[in-house]
Amino acid sequence: MQGVQEQIEELQTKLAFQELTVEELNQEVIKLNQLIGHQQQQIQLLIGKLKAMEPSNIATQAEETPPPHY
Repeated sequence: MQGVQEQIEELQTKLAFQELTVEELNQEVIKLNQLIGHQQQQIQLLIGKLKAMEPSNIATQAEETPPPHY
């Protein structure tokens, strides 16, 4: 009977540890989701700013005339 009681106590200890680990991991997932949400907002802000910028005065490769030696 003593061996069964020790096994039960060991299982209870392992279960408590696993519950603590799951809760810690859950908190980390919550933090990471918040961080991702914040980063997505920042990316959208940057996209908006880039779209609002005036085009550059530098010609593209296709618009550039070739140098005289061609």
